Amino acid sequence: MQQVPPRYHTTYFSHIWDGGYSAGYYAYLWSEVLDDDAFYWFKEHGGMTRANGQRYREMILSRQGTEDAATIYRAFRGRDPNVEPLLEERGLKQP
Repeated sequence: MQQVPPRYHTTYFSHIWDGGYSAGYYAYLWSEVLDDDAFYWFKEHGGMTRANGQRYREMILSRQGTEDAATIYRAFRGRDPNVEPLLEERGLKQP
């Protein structure tokens, strides 16, 4: 039986390593971690209620650029961001 020749060569993926793509992709994934973790806070606290939205507005949206982003997020969530909600949303982990 004949082998199927590879379709991709390492040069096809040079855009991943050159020009900052990897750093941009890392930032994109990190924003997904924050997004899913914050969304799970809403799920854990009764969903999208007016009170929860107001808390998010006061603790996150209105404070951007005034303090360290990690400090702002910790104050909102009560802990550091967790990757578990991202894994659950992608179907890589059972809830």
